[in-house]
Amino acid sequence: MKYTTTETMPGAEIVESLGVVSSNVVQSKHVGRDIMAGLKGVIGGELVGYTEMLTEARKISVERMLAEAQALGADAVVGVRFTTSAITQGASEVMAYGTAVKLQA
Repeated sequence: MKYTTTETMPGAEIVESLGVVSSNVVQSKHVGRDIMAGLKGVIGGELVGYTEMLTEARKISVERMLAEAQALGADAVVGVRFTTSAITQGASEVMAYGTAVKLQA
């Protein structure tokens, strides 16, 4: 299924809006990675473990959002947005949401 951050689907005409679809994932890192991140915080640099965690959570959230849209009979999701928030130390939530739409056949 196609999805885009724009309000329209390039090359296609939206004929029906089916409503908002969303999904969230709360993800945490392994304790060993958390310790390494703490050390990296002292010396500086990218926290690769956290980058990987958020990338994985974003991927899962998009897959779930698209599954919800597909269950509604959508052809695509437009206006996709992401939010991220810290839940507890070492755990973050990633949410994906957008509008499920039918495209002209």
